[in-house]
Amino acid sequence: MWKQELEAFNIISLIDILIVAYVIFKAMMIIKGTRAVQLIKGLAVLIVASLLSNWLGFRTIAWILAQLQTVLVVAIPVVFQPELRRVLEQIGRGKFFARPMAMLNQEALGNLINEVVRAVRILSKNSIGALIILERETGINDFIETGIKIDGLVSAEFLINIFIPKSPLHDGAVVVRGDRIIAAGCFLPLSENPNLSKELGTRHRAGLGLTEQSDAIAVIVSEETGVISVAEEGRLTRYLDENTLKEILHKRLQGKNSSTMPLFNWRS
Repeated sequence: MWKQELEAFNIISLIDILIVAYVIFKAMMIIKGTRAVQLIKGLAVLIVASLLSNWLGFRTIAWILAQLQTVLVVAIPVVFQPELRRVLEQIGRGKFFARPMAMLNQEALGNLINEVVRAVRILSKNSIGALIILERETGINDFIETGIKIDGLVSAEFLINIFIPKSPLHDGAVVVRGDRIIAAGCFLPLSENPNLSKELGTRHRAGLGLTEQSDAIAVIVSEETGVISVAEEGRLTRYLDENTLKEILHKRLQGKNSSTMPLFNWRS
């Protein structure tokens, strides 16, 4: 009898653990790439420091850390308000348990690059300013939410129409995730690098600012000169032609897609 109860308890416990693990996994996908990740790392450091201070007998440090933990209980809901709101919204929309986006295959990646390069060439020729963000491993949901959600297949014609002057979405950045335009008219953080050239405008500084905070690639077309630039990891490469741009995008994006696919894709 007790064996049957023990077996039933083990199965129920296993299901319970799996459900909790899956919910935690989905929550981590939602905050992936946001400022909450750094806050969680800070909390982890405080917890480890508290455990070590108690174990080593550092009473003063342990007391201070204990008081900080009490304050954090009140501060966490305030600090994580955007992430908590996003979780609740996704639960309400039924998207919390949606499958993560798959990585692009080589054919789809090639089509994506060709369409982006073709759009950039036409925009550059006509001196139409543009800022196209290609998301990679780090999620940028914080900035996507500042724009207008679209979720349309990437094409040169689509991109060009978005950036046509005086169109509703021309002012701001377009964010591409996979082979789809997720949002347009997005506002990005400006770079705080004091060494940037004075001739660089808001569009370039926004592209650089985002790449300083994530691994995304920013493709920028100057409205004044039509010069094509690429920003990555806070560095700007300017005066690119069509072939060079295509080569850079193939090298950067193909490197991510050809690497070993992780067990879980952390983007939501």
